[in-house]
Amino acid sequence: MSDTDNEKPKLGARAPLGLKRTVETGKVKQSFSHGRSNTVVVEVKRRRVLGRPGEEQAAPPPAAPEPVAAPAQAAPPPPPPPPPSSLLSRQEMQAKLLREAEEARMAALEDARRRDERLRQEAQEDERRRAEEKARAEAEAAAAPPPPPTPAPASSDVDASSAATPEVAPAAPEQPARAPAAEASPPPPPQPVGLSLDPSLPAPRRFSPVPRPEIPRPQPKPQPAAEQPAESAPARAAGAAPARPQPAGTAAPKRPEPPARPSRSGRPGDDRRQSGKLTVNRALNDDGGARARSLAALKRAREKERRGHGGPREPQVKQVRDVKVPETITVQELANRMAEKGADLVKTLFKMGMPVTMTQTIDQDTAELLVTEFGHNIVRVSASDIDLQIDTTEDAEDTLAPRAPVVTIMGHVDHGKTSLLDALRGTDVVAGEAGGITQHIGAYQVTQKDKSQITFLDTPGHEAFTEMRQRGANVTDIVILVVAADDGLMPQTIEAINHTKAAGVPMIVAINKVDKHEANPQRVRERLLEHDVQVEAMGGETQDVEVSALKKQGLDDLVEKIQLQAELLELRANPDRPAEGTVIEAKLDKGRGPVATILVSRGTLKVGDVFVVGAESGKVRALIDDKGRQVKQAGPSAPVEVLGLSGVPMAGDPLQVVESEARAREVAEYRQGVLNQKRTTTAPASLETMFSALKDKQAIEYPLVVKADTQGSVEAIVASINKISTDEIRARVLHSGVGGITESDVTLAAASGAPIIGFNVRPNAKAREIAERNKVAFKYYDVIYTLTDEIRAGMAGELGPEAFETVVGRAEIREVFSAGKHGKAAGLLVTEGVIRKALKARITRDDVIIYQGEIASLRRFKDDVAEVRAGLECGVTFSQNFTDIKAGDYLETFEVEMRERTL
Repeated sequence: MSDTDNEKPKLGARAPLGLKRTVETGKVKQSFSHGRSNTVVVEVKRRRVLGRPGEEQAAPPPAAPEPVAAPAQAAPPPPPPPPPSSLLSRQEMQAKLLREAEEARMAALEDARRRDERLRQEAQEDERRRAEEKARAEAEAAAAPPPPPTPAPASSDVDASSAATPEVAPAAPEQPARAPAAEASPPPPPQPVGLSLDPSLPAPRRFSPVPRPEIPRPQPKPQPAAEQPAESAPARAAGAAPARPQPAGTAAPKRPEPPARPSRSGRPGDDRRQSGKLTVNRALNDDGGARARSLAALKRAREKERRGHGGPREPQVKQVRDVKVPETITVQELANRMAEKGADLVKTLFKMGMPVTMTQTIDQDTAELLVTEFGHNIVRVSASDIDLQIDTTEDAEDTLAPRAPVVTIMGHVDHGKTSLLDALRGTDVVAGEAGGITQHIGAYQVTQKDKSQITFLDTPGHEAFTEMRQRGANVTDIVILVVAADDGLMPQTIEAINHTKAAGVPMIVAINKVDKHEANPQRVRERLLEHDVQVEAMGGETQDVEVSALKKQGLDDLVEKIQLQAELLELRANPDRPAEGTVIEAKLDKGRGPVATILVSRGTLKVGDVFVVGAESGKVRALIDDKGRQVKQAGPSAPVEVLGLSGVPMAGDPLQVVESEARAREVAEYRQGVLNQKRTTTAPASLETMFSALKDKQAIEYPLVVKADTQGSVEAIVASINKISTDEIRARVLHSGVGGITESDVTLAAASGAPIIGFNVRPNAKAREIAERNKVAFKYYDVIYTLTDEIRAGMAGELGPEAFETVVGRAEIREVFSAGKHGKAAGLLVTEGVIRKALKARITRDDVIIYQGEIASLRRFKDDVAEVRAGLECGVTFSQNFTDIKAGDYLETFEVEMRERTL
């Protein structure tokens, strides 16, 4: 766009207000983005001078100031209405906005000028009035007679002065003696402000500002009579205004004013800080609106004044604290506990010869020196104090309430434990179990016909799940020992009896499968006597009942005996306290995260409680009962699944509710550190352990990565794998965990060449991709029998086939003969077995093997033969030209058989 185009008038634009003869105009070129520009007309108005600079004499009172016409009469005609916004272009709109902003700025300047002119007129009027009053007082003082020889004291009042000078009293006018001069001659009414314009200057633009209320000027406070200066009696008698005596012919002194600050706007006396930006407040507030102090500034001023009037501050008394110091602590943490500056502690340590930083750790003795140096008291604590202690205190009797009994079903595998529980619950859990055996510990709560509840724990019967059975016996009130009537006592049945006796809980023997033809319950009772278990039928105290889970026989009798035993135990707990419980089982669910099955022992576990369980912490997000329903709380003896854990805890870990999440994290971190320390510190404690460790290192390692669906399954699998190890090969579990197979598991297995064992779990897509690339083998199992058998076979295959040696015959060397140029032949007498040519042979001398190889030729007299039996003589030569043969040596022939290894 050219400059010529910009100078042309725009469509819809109007000329700026004012007359050309009084306003100088200029043009300013504006540049916009994308190369656009615009020319704007700017009006420049010269400043009018109202008086000569520096002139301070009082101006004569104006007799009749010229009235100024009202602004409304001189207002220019209204501008034509702007065209519709839809017809205005972008440049026209910008020009319109610039003109409106310029008009607003000019209006604000005009208002400020009028305000300054008004203030100047008021100041001149006040100065003129004071000059008149002063001249009147001087004239009256000159006309009065001289004072008497003994003047009246200054503190005397008007009556005393009149009595001392009686001849002067008649001359005083009839008015109050102390009347001020302003009341004697009231000032003329204020004249309307008039602006004397210079015809040589440009004509001002007319505006109609909004009228604003006048702000009254603050008047000086009148002084009390005692503080006013004494005046001469004639002056008081004459009725002159009280004023300080001034030398004759001098003007009244003016109050000293501070030097005027340079004005940014160019007007005298205007000290406002104005920027080039026009705001709404500046346009509307004519007086500039002095900025008020902020609330913070007022508070700081009051505090400063209070400190100034309060005098010297009293020294603050040092507060002595009891500082808890653990075995190791950082300097910064110690400073925080002492409420001291960390820099002061560092300086003190430097003086002690210990250059440390704020983040370095110091021991407990050094911390004690620092605490004592700063005047505090030290409280030594150990790291174990962080851990939660098990609350063993008994609850008060009035807080206890009856609770449901916890019954654990134990016994040998395939004796009908889960089938019996299904018959009691009316469910079919057996149908969903792999291999027809229970491999997880389950917790269920059954409601009886009389609305009473019984909590059942179902434990697996396989030998690998010993710890599960032990855990079930430790958390239970009553143990039901299930024995098959057709099978009798088995190894896991005996183990369950031992666990029950160790836990010290009562036992009820349930003889199952009595409906079968070969069932013999009496034989079971007799076999129990071998393990010191006497049932009631045999004169003992242990209850027994014959049941059939398949035919649902004897179930009511079993429930009745359970309730009878529970009444004898008087099971009670306090539900109104923080919950405590035990982890029955834990797993990692893909959609819900870590999930733990908790059996609450006392207290009530609620949604939102913060807890610590083993080395993990969490907050209860949801509680799910054994039927899959969400509940708000779980009381004593209630098994629930808890969601909201930070990780998968170990089965059997105790659960405790704490007061805050910070406390829970602190305890969990301490317990995790203890576990890591135990895992890393495996130094041998004695010579035996040292030699066994060396022996283990010499054995072949069979690395494995184990992942299972629950924590109990992982525990059982790892224990079974460790039992398979022998002196020649040892299984080493690199990693075991709960949940699906992830990328980290595959990476670990690929680095060590280990297969991954998946028990009821599968890998994700990313893990499968990495496994295919790194050639990592996956082995999936759902029955623990198959898992242990295949691992045992794999470990045996890692060793290879085993060689078995069998001695076939033995012979004694009687003579040595020459055979050819360099060879030698041995004359033998076969003493045992058979000497065959095709077999391997070795020669021993004094029970030391000096040769092991093959027989090159076997002859009897001059004939070559295949074998020579015991009691006969023969001659032999050996391969590899072995000639170190002497009479008295022994020859053995043997054969080697390769067999597959078994562990």
